[in-house]
Amino acid sequence: MCPPPPANPYIFYTHGDSIPLTIAESTADNFHHLAGHHPRDIKHFAHLVPNFPPTQITSTDTFVFPLLSIQVTLFPNAGICVTVTTRHVIDGRIRSLFMKSWASVSKARGGDDDSSCLRPFYDRDVIKDPNGVMAVFLAEYFRVRSTWEKDTSNADVFHGDNVKATYVLNGANMEFLKDKYNFSSFVVTCAFIWVCRMKTEFHEGDTTKPVDDDELCYLAFPADCRNRLKFPVPSTYFGNCLASCKAAAKRSELVGEEGFVVAAKAIAREISRMKSRPLEGAEKWMEDRKNLIRAGNGRVLAVGGSPSFNDYGTDFGWGKPKKFELINHPIFISVADCRDEDGALEVGVVLRSRAAMDTFSSIFEQSLKLLN
Repeated sequence: MCPPPPANPYIFYTHGDSIPLTIAESTADNFHHLAGHHPRDIKHFAHLVPNFPPTQITSTDTFVFPLLSIQVTLFPNAGICVTVTTRHVIDGRIRSLFMKSWASVSKARGGDDDSSCLRPFYDRDVIKDPNGVMAVFLAEYFRVRSTWEKDTSNADVFHGDNVKATYVLNGANMEFLKDKYNFSSFVVTCAFIWVCRMKTEFHEGDTTKPVDDDELCYLAFPADCRNRLKFPVPSTYFGNCLASCKAAAKRSELVGEEGFVVAAKAIAREISRMKSRPLEGAEKWMEDRKNLIRAGNGRVLAVGGSPSFNDYGTDFGWGKPKKFELINHPIFISVADCRDEDGALEVGVVLRSRAAMDTFSSIFEQSLKLLN
């Protein structure tokens, strides 16, 4: 619920409320194609992703948004696709907990028995704000709210010729990088992909425009704060409980011979800072976000998802999912646990053309060969 200023937005539930659910049957014979790792056109996922219903605006000028929307699509004689579209009011951990709760109840066939449900925690009073950050966030929220319109579709995600592929850093690759450089799995994975992505931008960029080699490039990623704050926050806290992290390095260093080490050190430094001071600079997060958006594709790469969500552990009673995907813009990569190998990670990459994806794939494979 988003009432007009000066009232704060809030989450509201009354008995009998529900979320939008679409049941569909696909006429496309491409289930196994879409569930693969190879490059796939993003627009081919569009019919699987639910839009939110039209925004409601009450007589008091309050915007009413559903938190999430679900679609279940049957591919006859092939499989089922379960898709969830969420608002940023809830973060990835809550999305994952919701899916696991739903799946566990389904698996247990316990329509009236929710004992297997991971019960969310709704009390906002557990969040403390000694530095007055909420006022800064609200000021930006009120500014953005004034630009809202009724259209809330996902059309922009599927616009153009965007292509998505999945790349796997297997256990052997991971252990080699972790042992040699003494970094975590998340750090080595993000550093490896960041460097491959920057080299792709270098090869695929507009050669008619000058490139500033000393220009800073950024890897932005969220960090779950539920267990990092000075005050206790339950792991099932329902909402968005994230810190904003941003690693920075010069373009020339990222595409150079020591690019991986430069990237890994930058990410590790930012994680170390976040662990000791998770809310440091929170009053500038909104301004930083606008600056990153202005910097645009080519200088900024953002990370979504987390291997800690164990998305392949979501079992509706049919076993492991064949494939887990996050559908997003080319500025994002997604990181998830690997379906087929413990200790490996899957990374979803979106690029604006098949030519760019071919370049990325070549750089990725050549970089892996250098590890052996």
